[in-house]
Amino acid sequence: MIKIDLITGFLGSGKTTFLKRYAEYLLGRGHKIGILANDCGAVNIDMLLLSELESKGCVLESVAGACDADCHRRRFKTKLIALGMSGCDRVIVEPSGVFDIDEFFDALYEPPLDRLYEIGSVIAIADAALCGGLSDSADYLLASQTANAGAVVLSKTQLVSEDERESAIEHIEAALKKVNCDKNVRDIIISKDWSALTDNDFERIMNCGYENSGFVKRGSTDSLGFGSVYIMNRSFTGEELKKISEEVFADKSCGNVFRIKGFSRCQDGWLEFNATSKSAEITPSKIGQEIVIIIGEDLNKDKIQSIFDRKQQIQS
Repeated sequence: MIKIDLITGFLGSGKTTFLKRYAEYLLGRGHKIGILANDCGAVNIDMLLLSELESKGCVLESVAGACDADCHRRRFKTKLIALGMSGCDRVIVEPSGVFDIDEFFDALYEPPLDRLYEIGSVIAIADAALCGGLSDSADYLLASQTANAGAVVLSKTQLVSEDERESAIEHIEAALKKVNCDKNVRDIIISKDWSALTDNDFERIMNCGYENSGFVKRGSTDSLGFGSVYIMNRSFTGEELKKISEEVFADKSCGNVFRIKGFSRCQDGWLEFNATSKSAEITPSKIGQEIVIIIGEDLNKDKIQSIFDRKQQIQS
């Protein structure tokens, strides 16, 4: 049977960055792997970010959002069947930051997936800079993603102090208590700069398994108020995107914005942009698409678009 892993984590935690490192480790060990990526909304930016893995032998599939729950489950199952027939010996699922983990388990207990796959590891990525300020809905997602994990990998540890790392762990523990989950998360946390992860670290992660930790569930994630706004077919410089993002994050009338990501055309090709309220990364990219996605909770689409429109009018 094919081992299948789930890499989950809250919006902006760094799932795709970790997935690339994990996939390269598996490919280096001779595995033929497949990846099923799921993003918020109708356009899957993460597939662009992962496309370089195709040249290394990785099979990529995607499930875009912007459809109802039943439609999404059908697409999810269909893509997993296709990957199961592709000759892969390990498949990695990377859902959006707004994902009901039961969808993963439920699908794998149904035929024919129950004959194709064996659940490997559930890996939760958590931002080490996490230190409060999340809504109850966001804390619920954080807890639900952590409750079944066999390993919790902290991201961005090199950017924070030891006290901030401890605050992040305490925040995860508090979120779990909110949903009456008694999981001892400290036993499974990996807190290390990702550039220093060793083969032994990845071996531990690959074999971490998962836990059936009980917690009090809420309704569908569709009812939690998370969504996305798209800005398409516009070009911005890296500095312009940085200034616009700072304004969007700061203006609470835009909603509770967690992440802004996308690509913009530049003179030498493309720029990849990835920002949270605490930091922004701008890097050259060989591929891209003129799109910026704003992801968050209770978003005000008109207000967000007006900020981008105003900035573009200033440019012209």
